[in-house]
Amino acid sequence: MGERKKTTIANLKYKREDRWANYIKGVLYEFIQLGYSFKGLDITISGDIPPGIGLGSSAAVGVATAMALRELFDFDMTGIQVVQTAYLSESAFIGNTERLTDQFCIYFAEENSAVFLDVRTLEYANIPFSLSEYKLIITNSNVPVINSEDEIKDRIEECQKCLTVLNSKKQGSSLRDFTQSDLEQSIGMLTESSRRLCLHVIDENQRVLDGKKQLEQKDYLSFGKLLNRSHESLRDNFEVSCPELDWLVKRAAEIDGCSGSRMAGPGFCGCTISLMKEDSFVKYNERLEEYDRIFGFQAEYFICEPAGRARVIYSNINRDL
Repeated sequence: MGERKKTTIANLKYKREDRWANYIKGVLYEFIQLGYSFKGLDITISGDIPPGIGLGSSAAVGVATAMALRELFDFDMTGIQVVQTAYLSESAFIGNTERLTDQFCIYFAEENSAVFLDVRTLEYANIPFSLSEYKLIITNSNVPVINSEDEIKDRIEECQKCLTVLNSKKQGSSLRDFTQSDLEQSIGMLTESSRRLCLHVIDENQRVLDGKKQLEQKDYLSFGKLLNRSHESLRDNFEVSCPELDWLVKRAAEIDGCSGSRMAGPGFCGCTISLMKEDSFVKYNERLEEYDRIFGFQAEYFICEPAGRARVIYSNINRDL
C-alpha cells in the first residue's frame, strides 16, 4: 500500500489508525505473552489477495508473521501454536469476531485438498479435491467494503440466546448438538428471527458433513447443489447477503456447466465462490458485463486452485545478517 508503520515493543497496542499493521503487532504481542523475546524487525508485506472481501488476507498476514518469527529466531513452537497465535492477534488483540478456521487452513492445507476441521476438537482431515473438469472460481463483486462486525456480533448473540432456550430441554454446548427437530420443539419460545438464525447454523453444520462425503466421492454436481442451498440459507435465514451477491450467485448457477455457487466471507459485500467448467467462462463473462450495467460495479473473477500450506521461502540474503 506504499505505507510505513513503526512501533516499539513497549507500545504494542491496537491503534485504529495503524489498520493493516495491527495484524502484525498483534502477532508480536502474542509472542511476548508466550514468553518469547526478539530483536528489532523490518517487515515488508506484499500480496495479491484482495483485502476485506472474506478471502482471509488478514489471516494470511498473521500466519506469515508468526511463521517468519518462529523461523528467524528458532522458536520452539508447534504448528497449532502458530495458528493460535495468529488467531489471537485478530480475536484478542484487535477484537474481531473470529474463528481460527482461516488460520488453520492456511497452515495445514495440502495441495489439491480441502481442509475438513472440527473446531471443537481441532481434529482435521485433508479431503482430496482434485477438480479435473471443474474450476474453482472466485468472483469479487467489488461492492464497497463495509464493517460488518456489529451485525455479525448481533447474530451470534441471538444464537446464544437460542442455545439457552434449547438447553432447557436438552443439554448441548453449541448449536451443533441440536437438530431441526429440537428447534421445532422450541417454537413459541423463540422469536422467528432467532429461529431462522439458528436454523441456518444447524443446517449448515449438516451441509458441511454432507459436503465432506461428496468431495470424497468426487460428486461435484451434488456438492454444487449444497453451495446453492448454503447461499439460499445465508440470504434468507442468516441474512448476510446483499442484492449484488445474490445476483452473481443466481446468474452463475443458471449457466450450463456451473454446478453451484455461494457467497463467501462475512457478508454484505465481498465475493462468491463457484464450481464451473472452463467452457462456461464465455457465458459467465457476458453475465458479468450485465452485472456492471445493472449495479455499476465491475466484478472480476479469477481461478483458484487448492494449494499447499504456508511455508518459509529463503531469499539469497545471508540468514546471519
